[in-house]
Amino acid sequence: DGLVDYYGPILNQKEADDFLEVLLEQLPWVQDEVHIYGKRYFTARKMAWFGDQAYSYKYSGTTRVASPWNTPLLEIKQRIEALSGKTFNACLANLYRDGSQGMSWHSDAEQALEKHGYIASLSLGAERRFDLRHIHNKEKVSVLLEHGSLLVMRGKTQDHWQHQLPKNARIKIPRVNLTFRQMRVQIDFPEP
Repeated sequence: DGLVDYYGPILNQKEADDFLEVLLEQLPWVQDEVHIYGKRYFTARKMAWFGDQAYSYKYSGTTRVASPWNTPLLEIKQRIEALSGKTFNACLANLYRDGSQGMSWHSDAEQALEKHGYIASLSLGAERRFDLRHIHNKEKVSVLLEHGSLLVMRGKTQDHWQHQLPKNARIKIPRVNLTFRQMRVQIDFPEP
């Protein structure tokens, strides 16, 4: 019903620390906005969206347009592509300030994503528990995502499983999660 590969840390401690510091400072973090039952909400977490082209990505009633890659993200992307053997053309970055911020149960099954494509998730900062739950039989699997670690979801995972990042009040440091994606809708960046 789906495939999830956990590689563990793919960056050494110094590399992970350096990338975390640079991304916290350099990414154009914005408050995430969602629309639920006709009402607009701003989430506690922040996000940034990047891609090879100005991909439009719609989720929770909000449409984002991708910014061009920056150098640190491209370096991380190349490492993940070398390990996974797959090519990624977009990245959704999420910033969780501390354990009071999380993500509820969901699947990444938006129309703009490649059907049964790969989603590669790199974790930087606080170690957080990542839960998977089967949609039909409610089976659960949990993984502790370490600083600098990579988790890849592929195949029919988004069809049959949901995932979440539960809150944990004991966690006092930030976490940056980079989810590299395979988009199928392509829109060129406007000419300068």
